[in-house]
Amino acid sequence: MHFKLLIALLQDGKTNAVLDAAREAGATGCTVLNQARGEGLEKATTFFGLTLETQRDMVLFLVEEHLSRKILEKIGEVAEFDNTHDSGIAFQIDVEDAVGIVGQVKKLTPMVEDEI
Repeated sequence: MHFKLLIALLQDGKTNAVLDAAREAGATGCTVLNQARGEGLEKATTFFGLTLETQRDMVLFLVEEHLSRKILEKIGEVAEFDNTHDSGIAFQIDVEDAVGIVGQVKKLTPMVEDEI
């Protein structure tokens, strides 16, 4: 079984909805890192020398490769990445190897067999 790492950088208010949608699409878990900062095409607004930035979360999903595109698209849809300016980004990278995922493999095997 091969895996992809999905990384989503999104607005704080969208995190729970994205987690629910990703789980419905086949994700078996995630790691959420709070208080991420980022900057898009335009520099952050300042007010009297203070930078006004919105809270971001970084969400990491280790998912089976046959489910990864479906989960990635669902994340983008729920987070409204393509519809809302500066709403965030999500992408996937290949995972060469992983340990500690025996439980996930047992659960994923029937799901992946349906996808193939």
